[in-house]
Amino acid sequence: MTTLRLSVLDQTPVGEDHTPDQALRASVDLARAAEDLGYARYWAAEHHGSPGFASSAPEILAGALLAHTSRMRIGTGGVLLPRYEPAKVAEVFGVLASLYPGRVDLGIGRAGGPARDFPRRLADLRALLGEGGAVPHAPVPPQMWLLGAGRESARLAGLLGTEFAFGHFFSPVGGREAFEDYRERFRTATGRPAGGALAVRVVTADSAGRAEELARGLLLWRARKDLGEDAPLPSYETTRRHRWTGAELARAEVHRTALVSGAPEQVHAALTALAASHGVDELIVNTLTADPADRRRSYELLADAFALPPGGPETTVAHAARVPASVPAGR
Repeated sequence: MTTLRLSVLDQTPVGEDHTPDQALRASVDLARAAEDLGYARYWAAEHHGSPGFASSAPEILAGALLAHTSRMRIGTGGVLLPRYEPAKVAEVFGVLASLYPGRVDLGIGRAGGPARDFPRRLADLRALLGEGGAVPHAPVPPQMWLLGAGRESARLAGLLGTEFAFGHFFSPVGGREAFEDYRERFRTATGRPAGGALAVRVVTADSAGRAEELARGLLLWRARKDLGEDAPLPSYETTRRHRWTGAELARAEVHRTALVSGAPEQVHAALTALAASHGVDELIVNTLTADPADRRRSYELLADAFALPPGGPETTVAHAARVPASVPAGR
């Protein structure tokens, strides 16, 4: 039976009682803890203009995280490629992968600009990461991942021979079909079986009641955002005192279907079932709380529930050998 790996997708959340600089430092502290707890990789997300997130430059945050860890894979989840020239992205990650060989992931997202030329940009970036591409060319190139929440992204990842992560917290349905498309095209393009990972939003705590309190804060923040109020994550006190409107309750209910929450044993069962139903052996966990201490505790409890090996799985660095530089583009 395959051991399930857990990883971290960090959006560097900003709570209403905290500042962005505190949130960034909390991400560095969490990455250190995640490495000791046994998480396989740690990705920094990219967001712009949102008071609730502090990670607007994930490649810079990834560099800081690499400097403060020693074994865990570090990367982006992900760089919004439509905003940047592929050559610049290849150069940045060539530097990171040269300084930290075998530890760098380059996760790519398609938001942030026109989608029509995204396949070309992605193929260009992939080529630039190979021999004769951008300078510096790292001895062990960064592992390239395409992040998506639909079948189009899955098919593109398969055709290009990149790794693929499906955003369950964006789209809790459709993942099974997306992975089927991805694996079929990946095998055709590379001659190898594909893996893939599922990104899931999770909140757990020492009790089911406390987990529900944290989940309600997250859902209140998400509902407000949908209704036009983009703000930091509400504190426990704010959430407890809040009188929900009908519109907020309706939006919260929509997002609850994409949230796994509860006591650790409940979350363990739900995540194990999700991984099995999608055919993946890795879950990338995203946890949002107003207080960094609650977020860290959630990841600690998950690591304990899944009995993660301290310091990370033995396959973490070996997994870096799967780079797509020699795979035909397949466009």
